[in-house]
Amino acid sequence: MNQYLSAKTILVTVSGPDGPGITARLMRIISSYNVDVLDMGQAVTHGLLSLSFVLGFTGEGSENGNVLKDLLFDANLMGLTLSYKVVETKINTPEMEGEKFIVTCVSSQKVTASFVADLAQILANYKINIERIDKVSPKEFSSMEISTSIPKTLDTKSLKSDLMQASTNHRIDVAFLKDNVFRRNKRMIVFDMDSTLIQAEVIDELAELCGVGPEVKEITHRAMNGEIDFDESLKLRVSKLKGLEVSRMQEVLENLPLTQGVEEFIKTIKNLGYKVALISGGFTFFADALKKKLGLDYSFANELEIKDGFLTGNVTGTIVNANQKAILVKLIAQQENISLEQVVAIGDGANDLPMLATAGLGIAFHAKDVVRKEAQQHLSHGPMTSILYFLGIPGPNNN
Repeated sequence: MNQYLSAKTILVTVSGPDGPGITARLMRIISSYNVDVLDMGQAVTHGLLSLSFVLGFTGEGSENGNVLKDLLFDANLMGLTLSYKVVETKINTPEMEGEKFIVTCVSSQKVTASFVADLAQILANYKINIERIDKVSPKEFSSMEISTSIPKTLDTKSLKSDLMQASTNHRIDVAFLKDNVFRRNKRMIVFDMDSTLIQAEVIDELAELCGVGPEVKEITHRAMNGEIDFDESLKLRVSKLKGLEVSRMQEVLENLPLTQGVEEFIKTIKNLGYKVALISGGFTFFADALKKKLGLDYSFANELEIKDGFLTGNVTGTIVNANQKAILVKLIAQQENISLEQVVAIGDGANDLPMLATAGLGIAFHAKDVVRKEAQQHLSHGPMTSILYFLGIPGPNNN
């Protein structure tokens, strides 16, 4: 055996019931011989261990071949299966040459075999090798992370389009994220308000009280899809609110439905030390109230002009439009001494796109089609808490 192992590279694979101390025991045996560990990987699936390591035998020392005998003996004592084979000394694999990416998948129910098959086929079509798959949700199989490496020359826009189609077909959210130092090191979340933090368009609700609901709703729809200029659409819609009693805005506020999962999401990220901001093309009356209710750190929105307890139909001050949203993201990050790479922006409308592009991670949340296509990532099927998995957080903190 010693002659056989002289100057060889051996791949050792260990499998069986998992338990503490297995890796330590096997590595202790290897450390007692003149053998190098060249590579190593370990995973546990449903309580079963899969451990692999590559050993380099230099040919020096007459006893180094006995390491395999000792490993086989101890593995058997622990109820494990151990096998080995000679492999190439030098091998180039995708993970050695490509850029690291994580494909995060989150289902509101369960991850299905048909979804995994379609997803894996898409990756294979782009010559992307799956290096590792991990279940992220602690109990049921409703989320997973797939570790990959891709060539630096790959057209990721086309790949993301195919992944988005699979997401739509299976109603399972998919994010394709660069696996760098910033992926799990986000520090600030920025929300849009209407149809993101809340499940309503406030101006449409106010318009209903004024008897111009359908007309204003149509303008809002066109503005959110990027069909008309936001500033002009805002002025036009607000003009139709002239004469509304301010006291009636409180009625709308009290009936605003929060988006599913928002409170759990904010509670979790606040407990982890994130800063949270609300930047809205809506109105300060509602944004400030939500800031107080949800414990946010910042809120910015448009100011409705009020005289003698009634709306005048005008907006005062700088309009919080698409460009202003992006500027405010930069200003808050600067104020908090946070890199833009550590900022997550979440929105649904065309006026959110510059904000989403400015942040290190921009997420189109249950968004209009034009926004889903342009945003870095999208979440279209699950609750707000699904975004936690995109951040490498295994679900909400309910403590």
